[in-house]
Amino acid sequence: MGFDIVVHNGLIITVNSDFDIIENGVVCIRNGTIHRIETRAHDTPLPEAKEIINANGGIIMPGLVNTHTHLPMTLFRGLADDLPLAQWLDEFIFPCEAKHLTPETVRLGTLVACAEMMLSGTTTCCDGYFFEDDVASAVYKSGIRGVLGQGVIDFPAPGVPDPSDNIKNAVRFVEKWQDVSPLITPSIFCHSPYTCCEETLKKAKAAADLKALLFQIHGAETKSEYVRIQTEQHTTPVKYLDSIGILDENTLIVHGIWLEDDDIEIIAKRRSKVSHNPQSNMKLASGIAPVPSLLTAGVTVGLGTDGCASNNDLDLFREMDTAAKLHKVNLFDPTVMDAKTVLKMATRDGAKAIGLDKHIGSLEPGKQADVIILDTDTPHLVPMYNSVSHIVYTAQGSDVRDVMVAGRILVRNKNLLTLDLEDILERVTRLSGYIKKKLKVSKVI
Repeated sequence: MGFDIVVHNGLIITVNSDFDIIENGVVCIRNGTIHRIETRAHDTPLPEAKEIINANGGIIMPGLVNTHTHLPMTLFRGLADDLPLAQWLDEFIFPCEAKHLTPETVRLGTLVACAEMMLSGTTTCCDGYFFEDDVASAVYKSGIRGVLGQGVIDFPAPGVPDPSDNIKNAVRFVEKWQDVSPLITPSIFCHSPYTCCEETLKKAKAAADLKALLFQIHGAETKSEYVRIQTEQHTTPVKYLDSIGILDENTLIVHGIWLEDDDIEIIAKRRSKVSHNPQSNMKLASGIAPVPSLLTAGVTVGLGTDGCASNNDLDLFREMDTAAKLHKVNLFDPTVMDAKTVLKMATRDGAKAIGLDKHIGSLEPGKQADVIILDTDTPHLVPMYNSVSHIVYTAQGSDVRDVMVAGRILVRNKNLLTLDLEDILERVTRLSGYIKKKLKVSKVI
């Protein structure tokens, strides 16, 4: 019996438990699943398949997993940079969200985000925002894989003017999308422990637990949050969340910067996961997450970009490079956060952080065929002595040539197949002109 797709003539970085690297490798795919991975002798015929993809000596690897995004915020990319966090939020981001977020604009911003991610090798994202039903519709249309969380917050929000409806709205979102597609996994996203009261946090977590879903929350992100929780709750953000039953193996703590040693012990004990967003953390001057200490404690840490308003891109290759270098210079130790560790964070550990590691994150028989191919025939990737080091420190999202999710080809020869990119970009450009005019932000653009 033949295969649907056979990918050959490339260096396979499996990111499996043994971190096997296979020269002149062959990946055989049937019904969206990887069936065989092996080395091919030069005189051995290729397995029979409907489609043969020649990697042309490039790198064949798992698609990248972005563990934290706010996809529609592509609409606010570069809107107001180099400002204090409070001013950035109060004068620009919050007004923009209030005035310009509609189901239509959310879908449009999400389509731009999906296009950017696919073209730069990300095949799975974990999102949390408002109008998440419209986010999900756009993600579904694109063909990318998503864990998508409807936002919950204790004040009027886009799409949910009455805060008392937030959890009901999140549950409706979950029930609508739970069985639509194996590529869409619904989730519930509480904004933070200072924008959601104890009752809201408990109810939202209970709703997620009832469906065995991922519960996402910004936590220990800023010094001001840390001080506020200390003042109001007389403890740290992590200890507070733990005291009310929020932390367990299905909880994803986003950022996790302001952590004490015993906070890390609690996270490890509860088997909660952490999404590390180094570029956003740096740009907003939030601080440096103690990721090496989290990893030493056995905590699963994935990489995320955050939204485009605070990054300002969704390129996980850049995020890997930043993550590795940031912690080296912070600890004055060039050996921490080595390339293999960081690549795992962007693939296998990222998948584990959002509950999908049984299905994606590595190239292994039985897993979904979420595969990307890097074109290495370019000056900045030659010579290549260490392929893993090259992926983390040298490769760029623009080096991605082909992308598939569950065996469906989304990008071929750097061309997007599932979306009309020209139309999307034209519509976003028109919308951004309208936003600029309304907010009179030309001085910062």
